[in-house]
Amino acid sequence: MTQSKAVVVFSGGQDSTTCLIQALAQYDEVHAITFFYGQRHSQEVEVARALAAELGVAAHKVMDVSLLNELAVSSLTREAIPVSGELQQNGLPNTFVPGRNILFLTLAAIYAYQVGARSVITGVCETDFSGYPDCRDEFVRALNRAVELGMERQLQFVTPLMWLDKAQTWALADQYGRLELVRSRTLTCYNGIVGDGCGACPACQLRRRGLERYLAAPEQVRASLMHRAAR
Repeated sequence: MTQSKAVVVFSGGQDSTTCLIQALAQYDEVHAITFFYGQRHSQEVEVARALAAELGVAAHKVMDVSLLNELAVSSLTREAIPVSGELQQNGLPNTFVPGRNILFLTLAAIYAYQVGARSVITGVCETDFSGYPDCRDEFVRALNRAVELGMERQLQFVTPLMWLDKAQTWALADQYGRLELVRSRTLTCYNGIVGDGCGACPACQLRRRGLERYLAAPEQVRASLMHRAAR
């Protein structure tokens, strides 16, 4: 019997942890891959290590891709640039790291090739997000096709959260009985604070709004999640 294998791009944040929890329930063997690129919130690497060990992945690979830091100027790669929710002249937030998901998904695909996995799972989303172009469905599909052509191997980039809002993502974690773990143990905050975070950065604000909406109307949000899953 063929064993299903998946690689999860895992930062230790709310979204990727929820994807990892779901993957562990859906695949026979799950690998996690985490990237250190000199990010402002580099504590996420240690958070990812701890969560991967606790959740029981088959293997957890941490890769140093600090070269990205040299090339990609962002408030997440330069301490001198304050994190801001304001848009730059190009219409993108100053937290956007150019090329980050191009690199991460490509390297995760190479790792999947190595371990014999046919699925690479990423928590990107374009429903309730910061406006990053490398989180959009169109980008993921295009890169997926390019990677398949370049490696001459069938591989699927799986995006479980692509069409979910943050409230529905909280509901998904709760569906697997892991709401409290995701709330208290993950690191989404750009300022490196675990759990509910600093409360002020754009990532914390998105996370908090989603949680508040879910806690205010859990049945309604769960119903919308089930409706989305049925489509």
